[in-house]
Parts: sequence; C-alpha cells; structure tokens
Amino acid sequence: MMSNDEYLLDTLRIRQFISLVRAKLASAPPAAALEALRPAFADLLADQEWLPDDYQQPSVTGGMGSGIATWLIYRAAEGDLSLFSLVVPPGASTPIHDHLAWGLVGLYAGEQDEIVYQQQAGEQADQSDARLDAVEHNHLHPGDFYVLTPPMGDIHSVTTTSPVASVSIHLLGNDTGCVWRHTYDLADGARHPFRSGWSNVPCRKET
Repeated sequence: MMSNDEYLLDTLRIRQFISLVRAKLASAPPAAALEALRPAFADLLADQEWLPDDYQQPSVTGGMGSGIATWLIYRAAEGDLSLFSLVVPPGASTPIHDHLAWGLVGLYAGEQDEIVYQQQAGEQADQSDARLDAVEHNHLHPGDFYVLTPPMGDIHSVTTTSPVASVSIHLLGNDTGCVWRHTYDLADGARHPFRSGWSNVPCRKET
C-alpha cells in the first residue's frame, strides 16, 4: 500500500469531491453511498472547467489499444478508490471488459454507444469462458451516467460515435488501471486476464 492518497490532478475541486465520496462511504454501504453521490457526480460532469485538456487526449500507449487512454486523477492509498478519465478516439471501441468494482461512470464529452452484457444463465463468474448475452444498448450524451453494482452492468463495451473523442469520468472502488480484470470474446465466451494500466502513472510495485 502507498503511505498517502495520490492526487495526480491536485485541485480544490477534486479534493472536495473525494472528501464527499469518503464521507458518504463512511456512513453507508457502497450502493446507498453511490445513490447519495448522484447530485455531486452530475455536477462534476456538468462542470466543463475542472478537467484539463491533457486528461481529454487519446494515448497510443494505452493498455486497451486503439489509442484509448486512462488518465488517473486520484487513487486511494489502500487501493479501494480511484477517479479517472477514459478517452476513446472517434470510431474506436473498448474491448468487452469488466471492472470488478462498484462505481459511477458518466460521459463528460463526446458521445458513446454502450453495450452491456451478462453471462448466460448457468454460467459461473469464475469460469475461464462464459457465453455472454447483450442485455442493454445505450446511447450516451454528456451528462449521462450510470451506477455499477456488480454483477449488474459490470461487463460492457463502449464505442465513440461522435466526430471527436469521447471522455468519460469513472469513480470506482478499486485501483482500476492496476488490478487484473478480464476481457471477453463474444464469439466463444473466452475470458482473458487484462490490465489496462494508467496513461500517466505506473502501477505500484507488485509483491
């Protein structure tokens, strides 16, 4: 563990938001805390002044490929919370992937198509392959957001449909770029270990 929380974007706006998140999590279970955080998260998405341009750019070295960037804004010392921007270039798609964490995800700029998947009935989450069914198809505009409460909504892919890169803001209950997650092959259900990394900071040393 790190000795201190890490603010890659260290502003009063971010510190106040994280303080509110911590206060809500300290007083309620994650699902209830996320509901209570809806107004503050909506306000964050609506404010077009706080996120620097550097955090809205693609990256050729991103772990998701296709120029997709994951810009870390904040992560907790214990690895149980992170805030970051995900930038997907025009026409690019993320692989089908999971998050393995509760959280809030919303669109800050651009437009996206999101497809949400769930494992077919009878499949177990710990299997190395699991056939997937598409259960939702959402078109997202700036300001739209949703709650992740695994397993509901945890497996998805997004495609940028706007002529400019889409930028989404993620508040998740893990060190998302550095935990081992999974990508999925839709054709055969194969599940593969995957770590996206962060575009602006290395993962902590593994022991």
